[in-house]
Amino acid sequence: MIKKTLFFQNPAYLSIKNQQLVIASKKSGEITERPVEDIGFVILDHPQITLSLSVMQLLASHNVAVVVCDKKHHPTSMMFHLDTHQVQTQHFRAQVEAGEPLKKQLWQQTIKIKIRNQAAVLDVTKGQGEALRYLAKQVKSGDSTNLEGRAARYYWPVLFGDDFIRGRFGLPPNSMLNYGYAILRAAVARALTGSGLLPTLGIHHKNKYNAYCLADDIMEPYRPYVDMLVYELYESGLGQDEALSVEVKKALLEMLASDVIIGKKKRPLMIALSETTASLARCFMGKNKRISYPTL
Repeated sequence: MIKKTLFFQNPAYLSIKNQQLVIASKKSGEITERPVEDIGFVILDHPQITLSLSVMQLLASHNVAVVVCDKKHHPTSMMFHLDTHQVQTQHFRAQVEAGEPLKKQLWQQTIKIKIRNQAAVLDVTKGQGEALRYLAKQVKSGDSTNLEGRAARYYWPVLFGDDFIRGRFGLPPNSMLNYGYAILRAAVARALTGSGLLPTLGIHHKNKYNAYCLADDIMEPYRPYVDMLVYELYESGLGQDEALSVEVKKALLEMLASDVIIGKKKRPLMIALSETTASLARCFMGKNKRISYPTL
């Protein structure tokens, strides 16, 4: 079942009644209700949104990812449940005890698929993906030669032009990329907790100040799906300003429901993430050797 994403950009009161999320507009007074079990993500993007602890408790119990935006309307934090799997302790232990050879092999898989998906983006948009497909074949254990970086140096100028510099505070369409990646990161973290894994313990990312290292690892092959959507929006004339419109944000949120292919099966990206994270858990448990990633 595809969970719904609720996006709040106006003042509102959020409360709970009979297992329903009650939404009361502070402007119009209009009241609507949504079943909590149907919700996957809640995006809070206004400083005058008021909610009770009971809202957070019920959302957490249904593994709803709550994303909070800052004054610039960019996602800045997220909250979700940490007890969502029946054998969570077993998975935690296997994740903590995973050796470096396994983690390097999993990172090699991750980067290979990421670069192949970047190549697919360039094939569709520019007809220039062959160089990246060649690089993907050369990725070694742990990506010891940093082909991920080499691929990026080729990928971004081809996709958005020679003057484009990818960065958190760069010129458009960086703001769209940042927003899309933040939503994707929240979705990956939610899927990881749903598979009984700790988003904090990465297979490659190890920044001690980063609470979502594993989410940052596993989202890598999914980033090109954001890139493709951002390219299409930008080419259509949207997202030309650093401040994103509601229209652009809604379009980026719809990315979670877009179809992706794993093996021979097509499914919404949100569902595919759960398959990916479940396969990762099996890798940690010694039951799988490969992570199930989508191919673009």
